[in-house]
Amino acid sequence: MKKHFFTALVLISTLSAIGQNKKYMTIQAEIANKNGDAIYITDSKNKLIKKIQVNKEGIFKDTMNVVTGRYSLSDGNEFTIVYLKNGFDLKLKMDTKQFDESIVYAGKGAIENNFLAQNSLFEEQTNISTLLASTEADFTKGLDKKKVDDLKRLENPKLDPLFVALQKKSIDENYNGIVKYYKMNYEANLAKSKLANTMSPSFNYDNYAGGKTKLEDLKGKYVYIDVWATWCGPCRGEIPFLKKIEEKYHDKNISFVSISIDVQKDMEKWKTLIKDKELGGIQLFADNDWNSKFAKDYGITSIPRFILIDPNGKIINADAPRPSAPELEIQLDALLN
Repeated sequence: MKKHFFTALVLISTLSAIGQNKKYMTIQAEIANKNGDAIYITDSKNKLIKKIQVNKEGIFKDTMNVVTGRYSLSDGNEFTIVYLKNGFDLKLKMDTKQFDESIVYAGKGAIENNFLAQNSLFEEQTNISTLLASTEADFTKGLDKKKVDDLKRLENPKLDPLFVALQKKSIDENYNGIVKYYKMNYEANLAKSKLANTMSPSFNYDNYAGGKTKLEDLKGKYVYIDVWATWCGPCRGEIPFLKKIEEKYHDKNISFVSISIDVQKDMEKWKTLIKDKELGGIQLFADNDWNSKFAKDYGITSIPRFILIDPNGKIINADAPRPSAPELEIQLDALLN
């Protein structure tokens, strides 16, 4: 009896070792309401690791050789973070209409990946925007609490130690990134607030319509400035809203000026986009892209950026609402009506 027991024990240990030493992992899924015919697995540098075809029922199964770590699994525009390791036999179920809320894993590797799925829900519940808008003391207190809570959730002996180490590294990187972003924006917002009620820096840039236009040419009118670039997706996303604003206030005492900070070699691309999109207002091209004096004087580090100036050339708002924001029309109505 003992002999059979020890033989079985050795067999189990051997099979376990073989499973741990596999040079591949298996992943399969059932996806309800799939967004496409394939899912994509990419690494932290957004390099494609694997494209897996999904059948019409939303089912797939495949094997892959991976370096142990965190990856992104995407279906259409939706994605989730996964932890992959050779030897895993991972089974995933999800509904893309709910996505994060519906993700459930089973099989080997499920513990770590269910942790990540739940963690993404915790992140959604954390209002980082509110935290970033708070005072420095409240920001520090709130972010420190978030970090403590994040680390506490990792106190699970069933989690792979390497996974825990990677998560701790990610928590530290996120924490430091948020602190850096807060400090940068705190200083930028402080600088913007100091600009209010001061004379605006001037400009004298090439006009799409011909010649040059300087700020002084617009004296006597309110001026709403859009600092943008042709390559900037969010900037282009504001174009339809800006057109509506220009149309609504076309007979009011206000000029709409768009200043492109594209590099000089993209000037023709800028001209083509203006023509194709039938952009209105005064279209100007800055003389030195991001390094233009106007952009530097306003401390512009990201775009789009909107600026509102009064008829005397004084700054009303160095970081005015976007055309898509309801607040802009409220402010313009108060000034122009």
